[in-house]
Amino acid sequence: MKYLKILAVLLIVTSCKETKKEVDVMSKAKEIHKRVMTLDTHVDINVNNFTDSINYTQKLDNQVNLPNMEEGGLDVAFFIVYTGQGDLTEEGYNKAYKNAMSKFEAIHKLTKEIAPERIGLAVNSAEARAIYASGKKVAMIGVENAYPLGTDISRVKQFHDLGARYMSLSHNGHSQFCDSNTGEKDSIWLHNGVSELGKEVIKEMNKWGIMIDVSHPSKKSMKDMIALSKAPIIASHSSARALCNHSRNLDDEQLQWMKENGGVVQAVAFSSYVNTEKHNAYNDELQKVMKRLANEQNLELHARWEIGNLEGAEQATAIEVYKKLSKEAKTKIKTSDFSPVAVTDFVDHIDYLVKKMGIDHVGISSDFDGGGGIEGWNDASETLNVTVELVKRGYTEAQIAQLWNGNLLRVLDEVEKIAKEIQLKA
Repeated sequence: MKYLKILAVLLIVTSCKETKKEVDVMSKAKEIHKRVMTLDTHVDINVNNFTDSINYTQKLDNQVNLPNMEEGGLDVAFFIVYTGQGDLTEEGYNKAYKNAMSKFEAIHKLTKEIAPERIGLAVNSAEARAIYASGKKVAMIGVENAYPLGTDISRVKQFHDLGARYMSLSHNGHSQFCDSNTGEKDSIWLHNGVSELGKEVIKEMNKWGIMIDVSHPSKKSMKDMIALSKAPIIASHSSARALCNHSRNLDDEQLQWMKENGGVVQAVAFSSYVNTEKHNAYNDELQKVMKRLANEQNLELHARWEIGNLEGAEQATAIEVYKKLSKEAKTKIKTSDFSPVAVTDFVDHIDYLVKKMGIDHVGISSDFDGGGGIEGWNDASETLNVTVELVKRGYTEAQIAQLWNGNLLRVLDEVEKIAKEIQLKA
């Protein structure tokens, strides 16, 4: 009996110590999170959310908007001018260009007309820090897929003048500029790396100060870009292939190239790029539950790839149904049998990248509103949880600041400096 009492006391003391430790970690993380400017390099947008009646001043049913950014302490978002890969024809280029311009216009409208008192557009590190210091959120611009350039190289400067500070030369499919990672599926390549036109675009990007993003191009394309670029490059949303064998991630050889180049890899919180097996097991079960719920509620459930092919009101309805059923299904899955990919899995990638490349070459991205999101960081309102996990793992405030903004902005500064040097020689 005496032994049981002692054991009970020990358990209570241990529990109290653990609780105090958790409280201390949370308190420390909150203070660091307030002081550090958090920057996410990849947030997709839908132009329908940038109107006078529906916009980011409202807590919309998406992952990133001003209320979510303010609640979670996400300070800087690179909003993405994304265009899917289409046919390499003038018709395809023109359609893509119109799409890209509509997204540039949406971002400018947000910062100049819709909510200039709450968010400002920055085109360099000094502007980003100044806007942040003023108490406002910061918008920056990245271009995912250079396909909208068509064959008009002058559009590189046009995109720069509109605020673009990084751009990838391809997406899911080979572009006119380089091969995509998707070529790994069938080993069919269009250029065997970067095309002649792509080489000209790289020169222009170096000249005007746009960071080269290698998150979607093929490994050979990436190798070519490093050899051709006079400035460091970035991977705006990729993780470690050694931990998750997906072609969108970077293998150890690529990580070494990035380190030698002086660039930065922005680890991405995209569930299937963090842990494909865990993601698939959970997602398969989720889909089963969603289908059951759809039948019970007499709702039409479209697969995500099908929704992408829909348009207008039909697409909006399909998205609404999908989100509703997904939310309900998550409450019904037995987490003991199927656990979703979480913040801990994501920070495993950050740990690995830091170990392989050093703290100077790693950053953070979400791919929110473009498929990203994990348990614990499923929208901008949960951003603190990433900082909490970093604190738990022993990262110092200075290191956390590097991961959240310092490394990426260092590369941007270097790219800008090299661009000015090139322009002076021209």
